[in-house]
Amino acid sequence: MSHPRTTPTARTESAPHTPSTRTHTGASTPDTASTRPSLTELRRHLATHLDPPAHTWLDHALDEAAAHPGLHGPISVWELRLAEAGRRCGPAHADAARVLILAAARAGTDALTRVYFQGTADERRAVLHALPHLVSGPGALPLIEDALRTNDTRLLSAAVGPYAARHLMAHAWRHAVLKCLFTGVPVDHVADLPRRAAGDGELARMLADYAAERTAAGRSVPEDLHRVLDLTESVTPAPGTDHPHGKES
Repeated sequence: MSHPRTTPTARTESAPHTPSTRTHTGASTPDTASTRPSLTELRRHLATHLDPPAHTWLDHALDEAAAHPGLHGPISVWELRLAEAGRRCGPAHADAARVLILAAARAGTDALTRVYFQGTADERRAVLHALPHLVSGPGALPLIEDALRTNDTRLLSAAVGPYAARHLMAHAWRHAVLKCLFTGVPVDHVADLPRRAAGDGELARMLADYAAERTAAGRSVPEDLHRVLDLTESVTPAPGTDHPHGKES
């Protein structure tokens, strides 16, 4: 797409899932980052929440994408629909609509990469949300790595979802957790955090170092840091529990 790359202060839209919230005791609700909605659930949600004109537009956009999947020339018709989604479906539903359009277009790694690097911040975020639905292997990790280099908290929140939990190597995943703490992204957004943090002594060391630096500088230590540190002291998952890369020292 020909959209310029936007800054973190650009227009933002809601993600296609509801972040977990905290109770009055400080405990978090179940980790919604690990239970993000399926494509069927997204479609059902939009069917019940979009007004009739938006619903008609989305049905047409999905049919169009399904009829002309993949990349076609400088820009595919479904890529144009991604750009329209915010205006057509509203900020609250644009991410979900874009994920469904990407799925209908059967966007592979090449198509997702083009949308990500040529799209707006909102379109890039939708690509990150779509990765666990559309890419089975680690081939799209460069998109996650790019998002993790930004300070756009909404991109960061999308980048630490299920795809990163499955495919990021331990060293990069630990730094992603720390990036969330640096930027104020709630660790509730980090998919599979309890499983990947369990028994991770190196992550515990990094967290302790970060806490010590903040304390020495007279700054408060984020509550989320203590939560993650507690997770590192939990029992390490047994062999064969689907940890993709194990632990590194």
